[in-house]
Amino acid sequence: MTRIALRLTLLAATAGLAACAADRRLTTGSTYPATVPERHPIVLSDSPRNLDVFVTGTGHIDPRQADDVDAFLTEYRRYGRGVLVLEVPRGSQVPGGAVERTLERVRARAITFGVGAREIVVAPYPVANVAVSAPLRISFQRMQAKVAGSCGLWPQDLGVTNAGFNARNESYWNFGCATQANVASQIVDPVDLVRGRQEGRIDTVIRTQNLTDLRTGKDPSTSWKQDGRASVKN
Repeated sequence: MTRIALRLTLLAATAGLAACAADRRLTTGSTYPATVPERHPIVLSDSPRNLDVFVTGTGHIDPRQADDVDAFLTEYRRYGRGVLVLEVPRGSQVPGGAVERTLERVRARAITFGVGAREIVVAPYPVANVAVSAPLRISFQRMQAKVAGSCGLWPQDLGVTNAGFNARNESYWNFGCATQANVASQIVDPVDLVRGRQEGRIDTVIRTQNLTDLRTGKDPSTSWKQDGRASVKN
């Protein structure tokens, strides 16, 4: 093989490899947003809120579950959209009388919290497994903060060494998704992500005292004793 033919063969092989690499980049979609907020943004969406009330043999709501129901109804009154749905299990091992008594107690508590009778919808749901406890389900729609996509997606095979990906020093796709979802779940009022709240009333007594201390050269911070041993300032 002549030198010219050898060069042409090498050039053809190089071009073929380059074409394969370009095609691979297009098919795998290796280019994606670099930052966590861009890959997994937190968005506002109307989603269901649910509470399971487990039925006892007598249909009595224990104090723990009563507190849960009260907190849930308070949330519905403040943030709920639409009706309050009470789903009753059908086909469970719990006696029907206990289920009905639990339903009436929940309905009565809802009316006590100011929920209108027309805002309460009762519907049955089939029990898939009679061996598992079937609760009475309370639900409503409200605006919530959530991650736009789903966590747990791995478009890249992290078990295979990719020199190009390693050289770019990029984080993998799923990185930060769980953190974003955790932050979103802790937000009480999603509107706080859109705009700040209006300034509330100030404590005029404390502010006046602080200004007086500053004018007289005193430290306006608060001093108190911790365990009676040390002075702590804030």
